[in-house]
Amino acid sequence: MADSAPPTKENRTAGDPAAPDGGRAAGQGIYIGRPFGVPVFVSPSWFLVALLVTWMFEGEAGKVVDRPASYLVAFTYAVLLYASVFVHELSHAVTARVLGLPVRSVTLHILGGETAIEREAPTPGREFLIAFAGPLVNLVLAGLGLIAHATLPLPDVALLLVEALTFANLLVGVFNLLPGLPLDGGRLLRAAVWKITGQGRSGAVFAAWAGRVIAVLCLLAGAFLATGTSQNGEGAGIGWLALLWSALIASFIWMGSTQALRAERFRDRIPALDARRMARRATLVTADVPLAEAIRRAHQDRSGALVVVDHDSRPLGLVSEKAVTATPEHRRPWITVGDLSRGIEPDLTLPADLTGEELIIALRRAPASEYLLVEPDGRVYGVLASGDVDRAFAGV
Repeated sequence: MADSAPPTKENRTAGDPAAPDGGRAAGQGIYIGRPFGVPVFVSPSWFLVALLVTWMFEGEAGKVVDRPASYLVAFTYAVLLYASVFVHELSHAVTARVLGLPVRSVTLHILGGETAIEREAPTPGREFLIAFAGPLVNLVLAGLGLIAHATLPLPDVALLLVEALTFANLLVGVFNLLPGLPLDGGRLLRAAVWKITGQGRSGAVFAAWAGRVIAVLCLLAGAFLATGTSQNGEGAGIGWLALLWSALIASFIWMGSTQALRAERFRDRIPALDARRMARRATLVTADVPLAEAIRRAHQDRSGALVVVDHDSRPLGLVSEKAVTATPEHRRPWITVGDLSRGIEPDLTLPADLTGEELIIALRRAPASEYLLVEPDGRVYGVLASGDVDRAFAGV
């Protein structure tokens, strides 16, 4: 079978619990559609990998078809390889949605793909099912490839593609079952430890450190391969390319496991979050008040935010701190606060009593720089700045 190493993949919950936007790493790239209601994006980095895979596989394709058709066959393999990665990621997304977890997006990128799930699975059983769905699909595809190879009278080009894709899906499936975060096997390990100990945090920390071990072993394996090929004098170029690729994969796994550890440290601080305690006192002004006068009133009130209200003190808009600081002082008497305010959307108005995980979910729902906090009777309590939430997580 053709020896062509497929890219790895990452599957994780969306972002950092400290970030009001949930750390939107996914969803960046070229939008290609919404299968099963899940937005799918392709990162520009995919095209670089497609060219690399085409170049590497062209030698195999050249054994069954002449140039330039061999390049077309090799590119077809690159596309089908990422189609396998796409099905892998989509299986995570569909399983998560079936189990009641909202999915933000699927993104294909240089190292494979990423499924951004809005929140953690509530039970180890659901975590296990979501994580196992991806590798299971790859192993099923590999099994179908073996059946097709053994039973169907395929032409040479089709036979080459079936063999290569069978090997690639087998490798992707087995590799992703390695027991360390951020690989799917790490999530399976996390679920197992969670089930045994009853502590999701213990499972995540254990699986993250296992991921670091796997990253080191991956790098050592690449170095061993490169050293062995260079000593034999054959395939030295391929050996050093394997070292480069293993270093890239190792760094990806190391960063993913480090991110998992960091997320657990953040998660430990979530219960202590209190919107009231982090809120800034707000000065209420009408839209026609000059910015200079509004700032004077805020200093007098010792407040840290401006809220635009109507003449009945009903909130209409929030004045961005960045917009205020960006306005030169000599222009402030001639600009009204209404010119710098943004309307208050429903999701930007939050109860002042929000705490912990409920507060984080509310911030993720509508990413913004400022939020209006109100009392149960609708009175303005203050303004919560996302920067203050970030500093609370950083321990400032």
